[in-house]
Amino acid sequence: MLEFIQHVVNGLSLGSIYALIALGYTMVFGILQLINFAHGDVYMLGAFIGMYCSRHFGFADHPSLGSLIFVMACSMVGCAMMGFLIERFAYRPLRKSPRINVLITAVGVSLFLEFSGQLLFGSDPKFFPQIFQPQGNWAIGELKINPLQVIVFVISIVLMSVLQWVIFRTRLGRAMRAVSFNHDLASLMGIPTDRVISYTFMLGSALAGAAGVLVGLVYPKIEPLMGVMPGLKAFVSAVLGGIGNVTGAVVGALTLGLAEEFLVGYWASTYRDALAFGILILILLFKPTGLFGTRRTEKV
Repeated sequence: MLEFIQHVVNGLSLGSIYALIALGYTMVFGILQLINFAHGDVYMLGAFIGMYCSRHFGFADHPSLGSLIFVMACSMVGCAMMGFLIERFAYRPLRKSPRINVLITAVGVSLFLEFSGQLLFGSDPKFFPQIFQPQGNWAIGELKINPLQVIVFVISIVLMSVLQWVIFRTRLGRAMRAVSFNHDLASLMGIPTDRVISYTFMLGSALAGAAGVLVGLVYPKIEPLMGVMPGLKAFVSAVLGGIGNVTGAVVGALTLGLAEEFLVGYWASTYRDALAFGILILILLFKPTGLFGTRRTEKV
């Protein structure tokens, strides 16, 4: 039983990271019907921004929760700016182009960020400074829990709750939902659709930046290609939950995180990465809309 609870804690911690990344995929798809394959590399950029920010201010010498929050805020701002630039210069000029053009551009932007990262940061792994170090483990009887995993989960839930509030309780959120329903009608109602789309990219990229810092905190080895596999798994999470549905992305990510952890704990770790793609194949075969998605009818 203790081993099962330990796997649940590990799976929720991992799933919350996937959720922060998956939210960017699902928001962009909900508004533009676009899969932003560069999103996983924005997550990588967030980890490096957090690393250099930590080194610059010397937070590793005086680790604290305040240091973590400050570094995370810097990473979120930097990634939000990157998300704005990607949307403005890569995707907006292709807004009226065939979808295959936009898809190829998304892959190109992803490769550009990956190889630019290797040129700027070097291809060798870097050590992420330990800017927050809770002492010891939290013990409940014989169960010992790494407090960093709990903190990562709690911070992720807080960020996802803030996003939920923005989407359903603010004017920007109402504008985002209107644009996702129909671009042209939203524009006729006076909603600045270009600005709303930019804000959507910035929000999703900011969450990916926070995920990069949290991963660096728990798994303190980062490198320029670190966003490839988590980005793909976050995409699978979004599809599993119903891409375009915010709640579905969170549920799908937590489900994938738990499934991976149980697979590693009770069967074979070699199939860990294959699990996500197996789930993707099954979803596309038996329920293409995902757990919470709805069918859309398109006129041609």
